Order: sequence, then structure tokens, then C-alpha cells
Amino acid sequence: MAEAALRGEYKVRGGKLVAVDLEIVDGRLARVHVSGDFFLEPDDALDEINAALEGQPPNASVADLAAAIRARLSPDARLIGFDPEAVGIAVRRAVRGALGWNDLTFEVMGPKVMDPTLHVALDQVIPDEVSQGVRGPVFRFWDWDRPLVVIGSFQSVRNEVDEANARKYGIKVVRRITGGGAMFMEQGNCITYSMVVPGSLVEGLSYEQSYAYLDDWVLGALAEVGVNATYKPLNDIASDKGKIGGAAQRRLVDGTVLHHVTMSYDIDADKMMEVLRIGREKLSDKGTKSANKRVDPMRSQTGLPRDEIFTRFLAYFKNRYNCVDSDYTPEEMARAQQLVDTKFNTPEWTYRVP
Repeated sequence: MAEAALRGEYKVRGGKLVAVDLEIVDGRLARVHVSGDFFLEPDDALDEINAALEGQPPNASVADLAAAIRARLSPDARLIGFDPEAVGIAVRRAVRGALGWNDLTFEVMGPKVMDPTLHVALDQVIPDEVSQGVRGPVFRFWDWDRPLVVIGSFQSVRNEVDEANARKYGIKVVRRITGGGAMFMEQGNCITYSMVVPGSLVEGLSYEQSYAYLDDWVLGALAEVGVNATYKPLNDIASDKGKIGGAAQRRLVDGTVLHHVTMSYDIDADKMMEVLRIGREKLSDKGTKSANKRVDPMRSQTGLPRDEIFTRFLAYFKNRYNCVDSDYTPEEMARAQQLVDTKFNTPEWTYRVP
């Protein structure tokens, strides 16, 4: 018994688009046709890829599908701009009914100055609303009026922050709901954004691949302001002059993805070193001896005011994806403030990992 024709697409980061059309007949992949703007030699290698996928079980993993393709391909086959894993991802996305970027319309919110702890709380409120269907996918920039250190959900306050120095500079510590490392946030020194999307957008991707997939747009936006940036697994954005920023994620029970990024614009590296405890092991892992050299602000690379970077990034995002302008509702702000009071400003939450 055949099911309706299915289609999956996957754009290789820094590479080409891979599309797969297929059907499921009697519990197996059938009538598989791979296409895309990639390069492939010799021509009949495409037939070998299609044949390798015919008859595979619909629940085959990306690794299993890639292995089947490699086993079938002739030794002289050359795949340029894609690889067997990319084909496997496209197959998984077809089978599971993944969404593409063009299937989404983002509700976009530009930078709005507020207590940064409210932004932390909104990163709980808005994913809940997207999950419940109250909002569509959301893209929003943060802006704030006071300094804050935002630590990852699983970090130890004692290990990450010198609280005496934080108090000296009037910097509060808040724990967010996503993992990852600490964010050192003073007024005007970072570019931070959050994206909330349905899990079907990243269907078939590993966690590592989903980070790069969701931030592919920002590499293009950075290039337009003069920064040659690349993604460094798992979650770092870097240029040839140093690290720019990092990403973090959380997935709700229904698969909804909260993804956010903080990038350095004009950080006071000396103050950051006093407030954050950045261990030698972490520095050596990044291949440098000084934390001052780990983070290279965008201001030094672009020469642009921070407001202009916001404006150009927003324009780039809106030109790339379907978007409508939006704003926070009074109900969202009230809920965020309630979470600030009952959760994010409480020692029980902040010190849940002492």
C-alpha cells in the first residue's frame, strides 16, 4: 500500500540544497528521487544514490542511510557541495514531514529596552505560547538598561561568577532556562536575539546540526556588515579575529525549539575577567592564553554603531524569511514580570546549582 508522495529538503551549511522526493510502499522507501543544486560526478552516481535508498525502512537513521549510500557508490564518485549525511537528513525530513523556512512566517520584534531579567523570563513565556499555538514562530532582539550576568541552566554560580566583584560593579546574576555558558551583559555591549520555532523545522538534524542550521542567517548578516564569520561546533560563532558569540537551546516537550545567541559588540574584557571565572582549561580548549583575546567585539570589526547593526540584521532577516512586525502583549509582559518575581529573582532558582 503506497502513501502520498513525500518531499524533504536540507540546505548544507556552506554548501548546496539537497531535495528528496519519495513514497512509502509496503513499509519501505520507494520511488526515491534525489535532486538539488549540488555537483556530482559521474552523472550515473545519482542513480546509485537513488538505488541505495530504495527499499530502506522509513525509520532508518541518517547514519544508516548514509552508510547505504556509501556502500552503493562507485569508488570514483565525487560529491561536491553535499555528502551522504545530507541526503540522509533530507530523507528523514521527508518521512517526518519537516517544515522548511518558507513554510514559516515569523513574528518579529525589534530591540526593546527593558530590565534584562524580563528578557530572560520572556524566553520562557514566548516558547510556551508558540507551543500552545497562541503565537507563530518568533524572532526577537533583546535590549536592556542595566548590567547582568546570565548563567546557563546547569552552571554553578560559585564556579562561574566572582560574586564579590559582581556586587562591586552592581551586576546581578540570573540563571536562564537554556544550557551553555555565561553571558556578560552591560548596556550597549552585546547583540542578543531569540528565535522560537516548531521542532519540525529541525527534524532530522542532530543538536549540533540544528545550532548551525538556525544560525545560518546570521553568518550572512555578519558578512554584510564586514565580519567573516563561521560556526564552530557545538555553539560558537567565530571570525578570523576571534570569537564573536555563542548560542544556546532548549526544546519543549512538544519539540518547540527556543534558540538564542549573544554576540559581543563592545565588551569591557577586563571587567568581564573580574566578574566571570573563566578557567584555564576552558581557555586552553579555545586555543588561547587570555580571555581578553577570546572575544572580539563587532564594533572593532565593523566600525558601525550598535543601533545600525540591529537595523541591518533585522533587514537581512526580513529579506530572507517571511515576517510580520509584532510586539509584546500586556499579558506576556505581566507573565514575564510574575516569573521574574517568583522564579528568576529568587535564590532557590539562581542557586539551584550552587
